[in-house]
Formats: sequence, C-alpha cells, structure tokens
Amino acid sequence: MVFKLRVLVRFTVWAFIAAFLAVCGCTRQSLWSLANEKKPVLKVATLFTAHDVHKYLSTDNDIATAMNWCRNTGVTHVYLETYRNGFPAEKKLITVAKSRFAAEGFEVSGCVTTTGVGKISTGWKLISCYTDNSTRQQLENIFRHTGSMFDEIMIDDFLFTDCECQQCQQARGQKSWSDYRCALMNSISADYILAPARAVNPRVKVIIKYPLWYEQFHNHGYDVIGQTSLYDKIYIGTETRDYDGPRKDRKVQYQAYYIMRWLGGIGGAKTAGGWFDSIDTTEHTYVEQARQTVLGGAEELFLFSYGHLHDGNNPANVEKFRSELPGLFRLAALVKDKPVRGIIVPKPPGSDAQNEEYVLSFAGMLGLPLVPCAQIYPDAKAAFFSIHALKDPAFTDKLRQMLDTGRPVAVTDTLARALESQGVKFTGDNPTILPVNGDPKNLLKLTPEQLAAVRNKLLEPFGMKFYAPNNVGLYLFGSDCIVVENFNNEPVTGRLEFANRLKVKESLVLPFDAQVRLRHGSRKLEVAVPPRALVAFKITGRFG
Repeated sequence: MVFKLRVLVRFTVWAFIAAFLAVCGCTRQSLWSLANEKKPVLKVATLFTAHDVHKYLSTDNDIATAMNWCRNTGVTHVYLETYRNGFPAEKKLITVAKSRFAAEGFEVSGCVTTTGVGKISTGWKLISCYTDNSTRQQLENIFRHTGSMFDEIMIDDFLFTDCECQQCQQARGQKSWSDYRCALMNSISADYILAPARAVNPRVKVIIKYPLWYEQFHNHGYDVIGQTSLYDKIYIGTETRDYDGPRKDRKVQYQAYYIMRWLGGIGGAKTAGGWFDSIDTTEHTYVEQARQTVLGGAEELFLFSYGHLHDGNNPANVEKFRSELPGLFRLAALVKDKPVRGIIVPKPPGSDAQNEEYVLSFAGMLGLPLVPCAQIYPDAKAAFFSIHALKDPAFTDKLRQMLDTGRPVAVTDTLARALESQGVKFTGDNPTILPVNGDPKNLLKLTPEQLAAVRNKLLEPFGMKFYAPNNVGLYLFGSDCIVVENFNNEPVTGRLEFANRLKVKESLVLPFDAQVRLRHGSRKLEVAVPPRALVAFKITGRFG
C-alpha cells in the first residue's frame, strides 16, 4: 500500500488560498465570477418572498445591498415572489426590482406560495380548500397576475390539500381521499394555474416544487406522475435540516439525495433544482443539504430565502456555504451526466409506507450505493425492497425472477412477513432480511459487522466490498467516480476492496480544509474521513 500525502497537502493549500483571498477582500468578487463561469454545471438561486420584496427591495439602496449579497454568495438567479400567506407584493416594487436585477446580469423569475388562498382547510390553517370556488377564483387571479410579469414562475411546496370539510366530503363521494385529492389538484393545476398564466403570457414556464415528505404525496394530492406531465419543470425540496435537532419531523441527510434522484427519474429533462433552507441546521448540516442536492443531480441550488438567511445564526450558515461553493461546483462537474450505479431501491408512486416511513432514506445511511427509482427492474444487478414494493401488482413475479437468476436482494422484515402471508417462501440466504422492527431508525443501530454482511452480499455484482460504520454514505457514478460522505460527529475509516485493479486519478475533499488520510493499492482503498466531511474519487480502471 502507498500512503498518498498529496491529498492532505492539496487541500491545505486550498484552505490557505481561501484565507488569503478573504484577508485581501477578493474572495467574494471571485465567487461571483466563478458562479457565472460555472452556470452550465451548477447555478445558485435565492428567493425574495412577498414580504422580503417590501422589506428589502423598496429603495434603490436596498436593491443594491441585496444584489451585493447575492454576488458575494454566488447567486446568479433570483426569484421574486408575488404572493404568500395572504400577502400580495406590490407590482411596482416587483417590476423595478426585476428590471434592476436583470440589468446587472441576474436571471430573474417569479414565485407564488399558495398559502392563505380563499377558503381555509379544516386541517393545516395555511392550506386551502380547493373544492371551494372562492379558492379557485383567487388562485386564478394570482397566476394571471404573476404570468403577466414573468416568463417563469415557481410554485412553493404548499400546493396540496388536507381539507375534510363537508363540501370536500360531498365532492369526493366514494373515492378515497388520496384518489379525490390527486384528481382535484391535477384539475386545479391545469385549469386555475397553468391556463390563466398561459392565457396572459404564452411564453410562461411554470415549475411545481415538490416537498421533501415523499411518503405522503398521494394522500395530500401530489400526483407526481400526473402533475409532472402537466408542468413545464419540477423542483424538489431537499431541506433535511438537522437529524439530531429538536424537530419531530427531522429527516436523515440522505433523504435529500433519495428524493432528488427518485423524482429526477420521474421528471427526466424537466428536473431543475433542489430547494433547502436553514431552519434547525448547524453550519455542517446546512452544507450537507447542498452536497446531497448536488449528488442528486440538481442543476440549481436554491437557498431559501434572502430575508431568512439574515436572521439568527443564518449568516454563519451562509459563510460556510460560500466557503464550500467552489468545491460544490467541482463536485457537480464530477457527477454531471453520469448514471447512478448500484442497488435499486424503488418506490412506486402512490405506495404506502405502513410502519416503514422513509426507510428508503435510512437505507442510504448504511453505506449502500443506492439507485432510487419509481419502477422495479428485475434485470437490476441488486435490489433493496421495502413494503412500498407491493404497490406493483407484478412485484412477486419480479422478485422470483431476481431470486431465480441469483441476483442479491435485501428486503425489510415487514415486507418479508407480508410476502410469507401471500405464500411466498424464502429458501437459502437470498434475500437478506433487514431488522427494521417497525421503526426505520433501528437501521442506524446496526454494527459495522452486521452492515458488512449486508453490504458485501449486495455489492458482489459490482466487484467490490465496503467496510465502514453506520451513518456513512457511499455513491457510485458512471464507471469512474466514487463518493464517500461521513455524517457522523466523529472521524470514520472506510475501506473499499475491488475485484479489478484501480487507480485514484483525482480527489476532492469537502470542506477543503478537512485533513483526510488516504491509502490505496491496486485493489484496495482506505480513507479516514473527518466528521461531517465528503471525499470524492475519480478513478482509472473499472469497478463492477
């Protein structure tokens, strides 16, 4: 084995250069130049909410200050919001700000947040009852107004309903809430959003942004197949925040990657960017959202939002993002247009999780290189199946086909019991049954030895093995790029073993100043990764 000092040296030099530029005042100007240069690879955007428009864009000096902040942060695309929470931004302010930003070389788009519109839901009080005509009429007016000002409009991820008022109950008849709401929101999208916006502006492109919480989409009216076909582009919420934080709805970091790749597979060329915020984040978890969004294939990183990022600890998050942005551009270039390789982990649209909510996201924390997808492909080299798979009526036949051809498969214990109750019998050691025990968080308790047994069976078709603790992500892109990310608060050592001879050609470490120790021979790569750090390798040779 050869000890490679150049990785440590290279990124110590990067840290020195960054510090020197900061002292001489050059970093931020160069970041704006770099961001414009790298737009074909990755763009950075932010939002001025309807309230921000009034608070931060009311005077020439305010606009100049906002543009300076955007340049200093690498933001080249701004969205100006016309409506949020019952508050409409003044058209004159929007028009002036749009003109000023565009004149200074920024891309400018519109945005609408459909909260506080018309009749309020019986559920969450920010959400509307879309069965009601007053809601529909106000929605039509909002999008007609916004379409008259912008050629592109983003809809924030509140375009759903949880209303169960008498009017909604009567309208749904014998349908399930899921079926009624999906049909309703498809109709609302076509008739009260897209039609009025296009009526006043035939050039307008409308983007639907999906939330992070993919398990509940269909129950709240998000039909990811139907709505994706209706809208011009899709955007994806990747705001995982801090898993160890106080929020009850916290999500593991890998969920941002999973949903980007899952919806990206559905959206195809319509897939645009990923949107994350700084709520309940540390500086580390804030940039982890950005990394996972980039690994997920986003064309644009969306920082919510200008006003919010000036509050509390958020300026520190922004500084951390600024320091990492040059590396994020490099990471995006490494993975751009490369197919994701590894173990398929499907979620058929509209499938229910039962007691396995977000188990697919937790699976990615186990150091399994996953390929999120919406369909089950029996010719895949390896697969991880959860209870969601039963949504596919042909699933048992596809599973038998995989097992009969010796393809390694892992299934959750809930799925295993469901299959056994249907008369499916398991023999031998394939599939591997994972002990979720009704709570996906239990997967984070698996020991390195337990993980190695699961991983290496699933990785056999790819000619590799991986040894590492829990809370580590492994990603394979194309035939020449491997990424390892440590989500732990302590350093970890990971070891990759290969059937073929490989050589590390190029390395990237985030953050730049992380001290990574790397050893590798022709068939083995060992890397000591600091806490909350990512290492990407470009290799020669071929794995799998």
